[in-house]
Amino acid sequence: MFEVDVAKAVGSSEIALAFASDARVTALTGPSGVGKTTVLNMIAGSIRPGRGRIAVGGRLLFDSARGVDLPPEERRCGYVFQDDRLFPHLPVRRNLLYGHRLAPAEARQTDPGEVIDLLGLQPLLARRPRTLSGGEARRVAIGRALLSGPAFLLLDEPLTSLDPGRREDILSAVERIRDRFALPILYVSHQEAEVERIAGQVVTMPAR
Repeated sequence: MFEVDVAKAVGSSEIALAFASDARVTALTGPSGVGKTTVLNMIAGSIRPGRGRIAVGGRLLFDSARGVDLPPEERRCGYVFQDDRLFPHLPVRRNLLYGHRLAPAEARQTDPGEVIDLLGLQPLLARRPRTLSGGEARRVAIGRALLSGPAFLLLDEPLTSLDPGRREDILSAVERIRDRFALPILYVSHQEAEVERIAGQVVTMPAR
């Protein structure tokens, strides 16, 4: 479950959002530039809210009133960025294993073999990120996040810049993850059909 009530001054305006959701997939929507990625970064811990409270799965991550602010590495967040951020010098197999090797054994919900099968990554394992298509790189990024022992997933517009066939691949992959793992997922998108298909609850950020 996501419980988010945050605000942060940005320039002359403020990004503020409050919601609670126990859906397996919660979609965060709104116009471009409204601050959706900033909210994800506040949940992940890379941006500190000016005030507020963040809890995921009943675990308190941030509370300005109580002085709680867990560092990013303690939040157990699997974050899939718009630009994937794969390690360019490592083949796909080692990208996948990077987070898995760092995750405590008790935090692992899956293993590399299951993720490779789930996301159809077997043909890609020996390849370098620069040789991958956009959809292939996105699937690898999702797999790496799953293998890091996350308590929740943040997906920042995972269909951006993909053609229709690749978009379907990623949507299907997210559906399989939703149905297989007990992980709260916060999914950023501005595409109505995409959100209706995948999300159990929709949170809309108004224009600033």
